[in-house]
Amino acid sequence: MKRLVMTMLILLFANATYSQETNNYLITNDIGPYKKITKGGPSGNILAGADHFGLDHKDAAYGISYVNDETKMWIDVQVTQHASSDSDKWLLHEVERGFRDSDDEEGRLGLLHKGSRLVDTNNNKVLRFWSTYRWVSNYVVVVIDYGDPRKPEPLEVVQAYLQKFPSTIPSTLVLDRTHDEQWIKDEMERRLWLCDKWDAQFQSGKVQQNDLLRELVDHMTVFLDYREKYYGMKARDEKIALSNYLYQNDLTSIKNKLTDYKTWWSANKNNAIILP
Repeated sequence: MKRLVMTMLILLFANATYSQETNNYLITNDIGPYKKITKGGPSGNILAGADHFGLDHKDAAYGISYVNDETKMWIDVQVTQHASSDSDKWLLHEVERGFRDSDDEEGRLGLLHKGSRLVDTNNNKVLRFWSTYRWVSNYVVVVIDYGDPRKPEPLEVVQAYLQKFPSTIPSTLVLDRTHDEQWIKDEMERRLWLCDKWDAQFQSGKVQQNDLLRELVDHMTVFLDYREKYYGMKARDEKIALSNYLYQNDLTSIKNKLTDYKTWWSANKNNAIILP
């Protein structure tokens, strides 16, 4: 009997803790005409596609959905709490990466998607593209998506979450060519930084060599793409060499290449680049 009571108390405490954590990040009631249609709870990390480095800390992501019966609009909200680790110095950069081209098929590597913009909502800067709102609030990332930009904007939901998590995107930020140039250079810097972060995890025995090699080559390849695009240095031979080293499991040669790229970057990162 005592064991049953203890188990019930543990479950009650766990449910209360879970509910409190969810309420800390999500609005779990209706918002004006938008009815809550999911309970709300753990979700995926929105920055996974931005190559956010998360091996040395733990982030917590929560998601919930609402619907407006009159307009037939479905609203998805995701709130991610980051741990204020060293990796989080790139948060705004990584959030913005979702609004930029990641390849050069149209000659726009690293440039904003056409239609991306920075809007002011009640004195809060918010990134907008298509049907998505995205902003940072210190170490919290908020994403709201309503699927169809032809429908009315769900401003009640956006304003409710801005009240809960005011945007800390700098009021001075302007998405102009000067900012594009800085973002591109920061992305090149971040790729080399990511290589060092993965190597540190390998040195401490937290990742396998095969994982390290793959990550190093992936990030250096992106660095080379940007270097070719904006500094005019052909990348083909370098990428072939990296691919061969990866196939040969040659960690020494790959790390030597990384040292070469870091040396080159240190000498050239302040040089002017020309945008298309």
